[in-house]
Amino acid sequence: MTKARSGPVVCFGEVMLRFATPAGRVIADAQSLDLTIGGAEANVGVALVAMGHQARFVSKVPANALGDKARAALAGAGVDVAHFVRGDGRMGLYFLEVGGSLRPSAITYDRAGSAFATARPEEFDFAAALDGASLFHISGITAALGPGGVDLARAGIKAARAAGVPVSFDCNFRERLWAAWDSNPREILLELLAEATIMFGNHRDMTLLLQKPFSGDGAERRREAVEAAFATFPNLQVMASTARHPITQTHHRLSARVDLREDRHQTPEIEITDIIDRVGSGDAFAAGVLTGWLEGGDAKKMAQLGLAMNALKHSLHGDWLRLPRAEIEGFTGNSGDVRR
Repeated sequence: MTKARSGPVVCFGEVMLRFATPAGRVIADAQSLDLTIGGAEANVGVALVAMGHQARFVSKVPANALGDKARAALAGAGVDVAHFVRGDGRMGLYFLEVGGSLRPSAITYDRAGSAFATARPEEFDFAAALDGASLFHISGITAALGPGGVDLARAGIKAARAAGVPVSFDCNFRERLWAAWDSNPREILLELLAEATIMFGNHRDMTLLLQKPFSGDGAERRREAVEAAFATFPNLQVMASTARHPITQTHHRLSARVDLREDRHQTPEIEITDIIDRVGSGDAFAAGVLTGWLEGGDAKKMAQLGLAMNALKHSLHGDWLRLPRAEIEGFTGNSGDVRR
């Protein structure tokens, strides 16, 4: 069991506008695009609020209508946006080409030079944002944006550690972002993860970080990567991951795993069919695990909540999971009836 905590979770990262094609159309043929708000850390914050917890979001957006829209959307979802910064620059964008059948979805980023990517650490009052917080959540995406993003990630994590606030770090490896500049993701991620209490990552991440092959075949083989993570990062107390086996674009098999130093749980694999939108499901999983952690749950509770939130996110358009907690806690993996 972990210690229950009641303070807000501070999420730090870039919030973006998401433009998605209608199902069955590629970008080249699309005549319209669906606009929603997205971004890994923002997705986590929104899902945590849906589960009854407090979330503060720290970010920078341009001082224009697009930045105002993103800020208002998060505020409307119940996220504390008092620590948003507005300034020069552009809004980060991403374009989702929705897949179908055996054609996978594809994402095109358009975020170079955004207000957040070009922000400086001193623009953010981390100390004020972290006051009374239970957790600081960030992902590797921030560092992947470039040298300035690395500085932002370092500053946020340093401030959290100075305030005595545990750090949650989602590796969220984005190869295209890292490849866009002269980066050393292994060196940078090793440095940042050294400060984390909670890590979202799997055997592939550990293979990259330690340059040693780890297998994801079977629970005990996956534990080998976990043990290597605990040995490498002394501050680490929780490691969480999912295993996904896509059958088609709309049919996946999914399981979840949470490891503590003295506890572990891996869920049975479930079938997810008739998938509407997969994007953001990993962030929903993170929010489920963090909910369990905030509430003093064991590895089983964290894994089960994470799996439920991940699975249910596939039923919703957009990046966000916003469902009543009772529906999430009632998730069985088998549904289809109408609730009356």
